[in-house]
Amino acid sequence: MNATVIIEVSVSILFLLGVSFSLLSSFGLIRLPDVYTRSHASTKSATLGVLFTLLGAFLYFLLTDGYLSVRLLLGIFFVFLTAPVAGHMITRAAYLTNTQTDRLVFEDKEEEEKKTNSSASS
Repeated sequence: MNATVIIEVSVSILFLLGVSFSLLSSFGLIRLPDVYTRSHASTKSATLGVLFTLLGAFLYFLLTDGYLSVRLLLGIFFVFLTAPVAGHMITRAAYLTNTQTDRLVFEDKEEEEKKTNSSASS
């Protein structure tokens, strides 16, 4: 096999993985019942989908043209950094606004705040 064929097959596999995770994420956003499980689907699968796609593009340009794309590296870094944080903040906002679900059992917020305040004052 030729080196370019190996590169193209490897990059194609990364793109297919990226598309598969993105498709799985979109199905999760449509089919899952509440904000908590939807945020899990959107942060985990979508982040992996975007990362595999950007990694495939980065490797393709690096190995075929010898072009080191700093923009793609920054894209990978910022998606890896910001997407899980955004999902966590959305879930926390839903929790603090008492978004109800049938499947989860919440702790009492007043007890949690007392624990936080007592440990902060100690």
